[in-house]
Amino acid sequence: MKKIYLFSMLVLVTFTGFAQFTTTTYRGAFAPAPTAMWTDSWTEYDPQNKVYPTPTVTISTEITTNTTWTAGNTYTLGGQIYVKNNATLTIEPGVIIRSTAPGAGLFVTKGAKLIAEGTATSPIVFTSGFSEGNRNRGDWGGVILLGKGAYNINGGVNNIEGIAPTADTQYGGGATPDDNDNSGSLKYVRIEFAGYTYGAAGSNTEINGLTFGAVGKGTQVDYVQVSYANDDSFEWFGGAVNCSHLVAYRGLDDDFDTDNGFSGSVQFCLAIKEPAIADSSDSNCFESDNNSTSTAGTKFTSAIFSNCTLIGPSYRATLPSGGTLAVRHRRGAHLRRNTQLQVFNSIFMDFVDGVVVDGTTTITNATNNTLKFKSNIIAGTAVAKVAVKVESPATAFDIAAWFTNNNNTSQTASAGLLTSPYNELDGSVFTGLDYRPATGSIALTGADFTTLASEKFVSNAEFSLKVYPNPTSDSFRLNYISSSNEDVKVTAYDMTGKTIESLNVDYDAINDQQIGNDYAPGVYLISLKQGDINKTVRVIKK
Repeated sequence: MKKIYLFSMLVLVTFTGFAQFTTTTYRGAFAPAPTAMWTDSWTEYDPQNKVYPTPTVTISTEITTNTTWTAGNTYTLGGQIYVKNNATLTIEPGVIIRSTAPGAGLFVTKGAKLIAEGTATSPIVFTSGFSEGNRNRGDWGGVILLGKGAYNINGGVNNIEGIAPTADTQYGGGATPDDNDNSGSLKYVRIEFAGYTYGAAGSNTEINGLTFGAVGKGTQVDYVQVSYANDDSFEWFGGAVNCSHLVAYRGLDDDFDTDNGFSGSVQFCLAIKEPAIADSSDSNCFESDNNSTSTAGTKFTSAIFSNCTLIGPSYRATLPSGGTLAVRHRRGAHLRRNTQLQVFNSIFMDFVDGVVVDGTTTITNATNNTLKFKSNIIAGTAVAKVAVKVESPATAFDIAAWFTNNNNTSQTASAGLLTSPYNELDGSVFTGLDYRPATGSIALTGADFTTLASEKFVSNAEFSLKVYPNPTSDSFRLNYISSSNEDVKVTAYDMTGKTIESLNVDYDAINDQQIGNDYAPGVYLISLKQGDINKTVRVIKK
């Protein structure tokens, strides 16, 4: 059925589609100054020495009914805690969750939900239970979300690696996956010192800082930092969840790992590598497989990433106290095993290797333009390693031409690209840095959303967007008409990307909704989401 979307509001319109991509002129995760970095105020770049309160509540049993962890308490996880039986766990802003139990973690099973919505000034933190200076990667397990979305092999289902399989460890929707499945909401959340090997050493049965098992796009993930993970910072096994504003900080292995038909869209990411720390399996920024056997499966890994700033380890290792570069640090992007990943408008800086297209099936996807790497910058990587192919037998694929023809650029040194990505006097310092484009940087321009628009943005929906009154000195009213009666989510952002207000409104009540009364003067983006449909309007408060 055709849907019609109508807002009775006027001018200054920004349109985004299914994935809520925000168009930019700049490449990388951050707008140039004077716009503040969206990482300001809620991230933490020295969690080893951060003082956290002593736990007041111990969680040691499964969560089978709707439960709230309240502000003012500090919780400790006594082991593997499963949220199950379709229950919802709500965590209030500012709550700290700690653990020293080996392998302890929060497992949100299929049908259950985690609502962990902090704020920029009161983030929710999952972290080590050890004292300052005594924390390590792998002090506890991590956060695991399990959904009913697509998983492209094994009949559409799988279980968490390394744990005895039960209904509680299963993810994936089988023969009838639901990529709209909802596992809850994570906003302004930090996850620190997580990651655990549940199987035998060397068994490749690790979980990550934040693990997504076939999680659907009804789930909201925005402003999440994973620090000091003992494996990957973020890993997606199938599913279609959309994410934005992610930070992968000083993890052991890969920063963003996509597998088994993950098809979500991710925008605005920051990754920062530590020179001396790398995994024995090679540490990459992006690692992407379709599946372990390179087969097509039921659905390709075709996730889209845009506007990422990715700081590799090689230049920091040359600075005083920067650390010795571990030999297993490798690629900015390792694209292999038949993946059809798509990466746009991003900065890969100071990696040993740039983009590596690995294997015959993956090269075929690059040739057929189903694997995409466009409008990106690779800086601080030797010319011969900017774009590399790995193949046997040899093919006629010209990876250098593929790189250039897709509007990618490279420069041998990273100097002058970002404002202050390193402390030049002390490479061990990760605080107080500025990842915005430098004056005169090639990152200030060159972003291209044309392909994104044709593939992920609504191109045939009938709608109009208006604002009234615009500008206004008091409030805005919304008028929305749709053939769907699903609830509507209304979110207001300031121009740094900070969430100002977020409401879930019954469709029948949306036309009576008033917003903006207590907003400070300025420009705001008002985003409305109903099911797969997202629309954003820009408004001015005088």
